[in-house]
Amino acid sequence: VVDTNILLHHMDVLEYLRDDDDDDDDDNDENENENGNDDATSPSKPNPHPRRRHRSIADAIVVPQTALEECRHRSLVMYRRIVDLIRSSGDDATRADDKGRKQKKNGGGSGSERCFIVFADVHHVDTQIFHGWKGESKADEEEGVEDGTTTTTINDENDARLRNVARFYGEALYDYRRRRRTGARNANAEVVFLTDDAQSRRLASSEQPPPDERPGDAADRGGLYYRARSMRDHVSLLQKEDPSLTLLDLVAQFHSAPGPPMSEGIRGKDGGGDDDSGGRAACYPPHLSSQTLSRGLQTNRYYQGIYRSDRDSHTEGYVTIRRGEDRVAVVIRGKADVNRAVDGDIVAIELHSVDLWLGGARNGGDGSDSGGGGGDGDEEKERGSQSQTADDRNEGHDRQTKKDDAGIAADTAEPSLRDAENIAEEVAVDDEGEELRRPTAKIVGIIRRNFHKNYCGSICTIAVSAAAPEEDDIAPSETELARPAAAAAFESESKMEGERTTMHPHDVIAAKHEREHPDGVTSTVVFFPIDNRIPPILLRTTQRDRLIGMRILVSMDSWPAESEYPLGHYVKTLGVTGTKETETQVLLQEFRIPCEPFPAKVLACLPPADYKIELEPGRTDLRHLPVLSIDPPGCKDIDDALHCIELPNGNWQVGVHIADVTHYVEAGTAIDLEAANRSTSTYLVNKRLDMLPSLLTTDLCSLKGNVDRFAFSVLWEVTPEAEIVNVDFKKSIIHSIAALTYQQAQALIDKPEKDCKGDIQAGAVKRLAKLARKFRSRRINAGALTLASPEVKFVLDSESLNPTDVQAYTLYEANALVEEFMLLANVTVAKKILRHYPTLSILRRHPAPNRSMFDGLIQKAKTRGISICIDDSKKLADSLDAAAEITSDDPYLNQLLRILSTRCMSPAQYFCSGEYQAKDWHHYGLAAPVYTHFTSPIRRYADVCVHRLLAAAIGVAPLPVFLSSKSYLHDLAANMNRRHRAAQLAGRASVQLHTLIFFAGGDEGEGGGVKEEDAYVLDVETASMSEPSFTVMVPRYGIEGRVRLTKIAINDECLVRDPENHRLGYKDAATGKIMASVSVFDRVRVRIWVRSTRDRKELVVDLLEPKILANPHVKDDDVDTEMGASTVTSSGKKKKKKQRISK
Repeated sequence: VVDTNILLHHMDVLEYLRDDDDDDDDDNDENENENGNDDATSPSKPNPHPRRRHRSIADAIVVPQTALEECRHRSLVMYRRIVDLIRSSGDDATRADDKGRKQKKNGGGSGSERCFIVFADVHHVDTQIFHGWKGESKADEEEGVEDGTTTTTINDENDARLRNVARFYGEALYDYRRRRRTGARNANAEVVFLTDDAQSRRLASSEQPPPDERPGDAADRGGLYYRARSMRDHVSLLQKEDPSLTLLDLVAQFHSAPGPPMSEGIRGKDGGGDDDSGGRAACYPPHLSSQTLSRGLQTNRYYQGIYRSDRDSHTEGYVTIRRGEDRVAVVIRGKADVNRAVDGDIVAIELHSVDLWLGGARNGGDGSDSGGGGGDGDEEKERGSQSQTADDRNEGHDRQTKKDDAGIAADTAEPSLRDAENIAEEVAVDDEGEELRRPTAKIVGIIRRNFHKNYCGSICTIAVSAAAPEEDDIAPSETELARPAAAAAFESESKMEGERTTMHPHDVIAAKHEREHPDGVTSTVVFFPIDNRIPPILLRTTQRDRLIGMRILVSMDSWPAESEYPLGHYVKTLGVTGTKETETQVLLQEFRIPCEPFPAKVLACLPPADYKIELEPGRTDLRHLPVLSIDPPGCKDIDDALHCIELPNGNWQVGVHIADVTHYVEAGTAIDLEAANRSTSTYLVNKRLDMLPSLLTTDLCSLKGNVDRFAFSVLWEVTPEAEIVNVDFKKSIIHSIAALTYQQAQALIDKPEKDCKGDIQAGAVKRLAKLARKFRSRRINAGALTLASPEVKFVLDSESLNPTDVQAYTLYEANALVEEFMLLANVTVAKKILRHYPTLSILRRHPAPNRSMFDGLIQKAKTRGISICIDDSKKLADSLDAAAEITSDDPYLNQLLRILSTRCMSPAQYFCSGEYQAKDWHHYGLAAPVYTHFTSPIRRYADVCVHRLLAAAIGVAPLPVFLSSKSYLHDLAANMNRRHRAAQLAGRASVQLHTLIFFAGGDEGEGGGVKEEDAYVLDVETASMSEPSFTVMVPRYGIEGRVRLTKIAINDECLVRDPENHRLGYKDAATGKIMASVSVFDRVRVRIWVRSTRDRKELVVDLLEPKILANPHVKDDDVDTEMGASTVTSSGKKKKKKQRISK
């Protein structure tokens, strides 16, 4: 009989055992030996370790209705999981009947199968709580009631009802045995009440009859009708019977570790309350009780909201609260104020006094990791440094390490809260509204935990990381002694002026928290999630050695006040760290990319395989037009096609034809809901995860050549000078005459006029190119920006799909041709739907950048005599064009400025037109008053919504009811923004993964290995007593990384820091003359290689030239050798690799 907390916290145990039932097919049954073991052994060689068949944690699992309802109230996720498990037991029962008949036929016994029983205790007379019942109340204990009276809460009554269920089954079992004293089946069966509530277990014993009143048959079972156990105790008994089980790893944790175990018990059904400290000092303030929080929320002393962690730290984040009609983001900063909240928790906060609020908005840099901007002000920095603990510094160092890792350069800045969700970040603190500050607060209670997600990452164990180079020669005791010493090593090294911190922050945390448990079976290890928003998690595991070097999934269970980090349990292993397949799974898990196969109910919405596309009533037949598509080579999901013909009056008709996805995806159906959830297709280097099933994506909706397809067409009449005369919108049927690649289209553009007579394709493409040039010129003159991206593409091996080469994207005029007409179609459709639905249109806005985001780039550009003005997009475009003349000796510098300018801007966002004023609809980058997405409905759900709006606007279909709700549109836009951003980050992570594989060389990265390339300096670290380093971008590979000058000490007197000119130099000690220096935008020579550690691979960028900065202490001829030696790590294998690199 299971308690509610078992359903909330131990579903992984039940589901793991359920999965084991998959082995119960008939073929396996035939191979079982007569003792019922799965693996039959020959008669001459009996199996020394017969495996018991645990189909579940018990022969029958009773789920009381009370527990089921409580579970639904507390967590719909867990409720759905237990309901699925209960339903699946019906299938098992059917299999059991068939299997039992077969075993009976073969002379064997029936196998043990899973059985779930939902018991309606609320309707059963023997499990009722009668009026006047009084029990020992947990609320009394929590509130400190000392007057001897008790108050009964609903939780207490529910607990008592659940214990009554266990007693009911215990008495029924006793009566059954009494009636059938001989030959009774399951004579050794017992009833167990599983609960992680220690108080309920104590009451279970005290409420049963006294020893002298217990029946004689019960004496054999300790005199109890039923036993109460925790899940950990019950699983431990199972593992003693069958040591091959690894179920202990799946059991949720509620005792803090390391140190003595916390006193047994969980306050509350969800295990979220603060437990008894067991004499240890608390690491965090206690959370307030639910009664106190409720009173405080009613009086507006506290505010409720969802805690969201910053992307790079779990100790900084914000909570959005209501302030009148506006939503305001309240900053939560520091471990004490975050107070054990995890991203996604619903929390209660208490605002700090106004004098502790942050002065002004965040000051960004140049929008990139290369920085250049300020912080939150000197006063705030000082306040932060005073309250910073050793652990804060350690985590800050960890964040900086991750931030400085070499990797794929970012495209844009992270969107601000105001841009992404229309949330204010500042509030006025004076009557005039002139002084703005960012409010801050502390979290005082957790209303609902967000512990139902699985997190991906790896464990770090000091048993490996503390080992010396000759690890095998160190006695175990010496290795154990290294663990506690390591925790202090970081602090002592940090305090030494001029010394570098050599110990990885993960090692420091592992050294502090790893320990063996007295049971001799389990140990606590530290799990580090890949997602920086999630704190390290302490796991109690029986398989530490097997998990080292693996990517695993972990679930969070609890976070007691006495534990520095949350407690969790192992869920499953994804694979070996660093392998392409495993890391691809990891990035999909990290960014929550939907990658499951489409369910049957979605596939049921598809047309039959032999579906024929034929002209329908209300659809315009445009199959006579010379429509063609232009796409990258190998493109299968062709969204768009074009045509351009001459009209009798001398004007031209231009058509943009977009796949009519809404013809197949009816609003409100299962396939529509699935597409809305996914929101976008995700493109990785080696695979594509579609928003829609492949029958639509690559067949019926794809505008392939020489087949009929349904389309949504925008038709313009334009003059040869690109003046638009009129526009029309049609649901149509088209027949594409060609599916061209960009290269093929470019060949037609470049084809001489004399060779184009009678060539329909060439004539159409040439006319389109002519119009595109004029439209583009007009946009540029209006202020549209011409920006750049550091993107590269991989050449993959046809069999292994490993990267063999990295190439820059080649852009043709044909690319610009297609882009221009897609932009024109999107703007035209945006205007149309806005005229008909001014408050319900799905649009896309790109806010003007905050000047503070550009400050760093503006200052750096001045060092090269370049002036950047961002008053509006036109002035920014003119500034970048003027910079091209100044940097004409190195054309890439202008491209670099455009890349950095892009990264100073937030990405564009979807929104509902009714949520913003018209002046905020503007798209800054395109210089367009209104803009939307219409042209890619196969891979973007926003375009599907716009198609429906346009169809309603032209009267060919009614507007779906849900698109008339502004609240629904708000949630829809938020999900589309979130999914779109996640897909971008997942794509970038895939590029990063394949970059690592390429530079690793060998079998994985065919044709790769160590490379030497030119790089450009983006940022120079010139702060006093900072590590001599600078950030570079490698254009050839689109890589950005920090170059550390490891041969120059932090306090080297010859090191010259020049913050004003963003320059680092090294002078001659005797003459004072600068021997070598690097400034922002300088070109340097670097070496790129991959360093493999025990739990990850990382890209490393080392300096080659200027050689003096690479190593000022050796002659030039020796620099290369010394550079290789500077990166040697401990193990002999790695030493060998460094010798190869040096060579």
